[in-house]
Amino acid sequence: MTSSFIWYELLTSDPAAAAKFYGELLGWTAKDSGQAAMDYRLLHSGDAAVAGLMTLPAGAVKSGMPPSWLGYVSVADVDDSVARIIAAGGSLQMPAMDVPGVGRFAMVADPQGAGLYVMQPIGSGGSTSFAPGKAGHGGWNELHTKDWESALAFYHSQFGWAKAQAMDMGPMGTYLLFNYGSGAAVGGMFNDPAAARPHWLFVFNVDDIDAAEARLTANGGEKLRGPDQVPTGDWVINARDPQGARFALVGPKR
Repeated sequence: MTSSFIWYELLTSDPAAAAKFYGELLGWTAKDSGQAAMDYRLLHSGDAAVAGLMTLPAGAVKSGMPPSWLGYVSVADVDDSVARIIAAGGSLQMPAMDVPGVGRFAMVADPQGAGLYVMQPIGSGGSTSFAPGKAGHGGWNELHTKDWESALAFYHSQFGWAKAQAMDMGPMGTYLLFNYGSGAAVGGMFNDPAAARPHWLFVFNVDDIDAAEARLTANGGEKLRGPDQVPTGDWVINARDPQGARFALVGPKR
């Protein structure tokens, strides 16, 4: 199977406030997942489930983890994937567990410390989360790291991801576009000396970047950078939600 980003999840200090914020910003509606063991909400764009939302666990808060977006990568066997990630210098952040009717997953970190989930989903219906160009869905997956060449080698060995294109950004260095082994680029990675820690940044599509910027600030979000034009012609804004989780928006100017 192709290992790809199939789900996004927000761990936050205030799920109700976060659901309201992203509802105003991206038009998402929050619905209870029906999991009796925890308050886990599904964020929908129209009829499509795009992301999950839950309270940041107390243990994560104690360890210093701020509110964050994390991504899920599909794998054929979670336990095998965890073992290989650890052998390659990564680490286990949360042991593997099963969610009835959904799949088996574990939280890991790459050798430079960027966190993500690996998941063995039940069924083969496909993901509705990542859909470049479709408003309200994920449009780009960006790794902020210390050494993108080592990161690419790691993700290639684990998931088969490969170089699609290397862009010379001048003083900023190289911005590496990667794909899932073939086809169009689905994300990028670069050395980010300003990042407090290596992390994945997830970029969500909007229909109009200027209108989205207005909604962002009107609802308590913070613009960190942008809008900056990217090679596709679209514009990107890096942002922080009211609880502190970082994310980005991409879309055209109307």
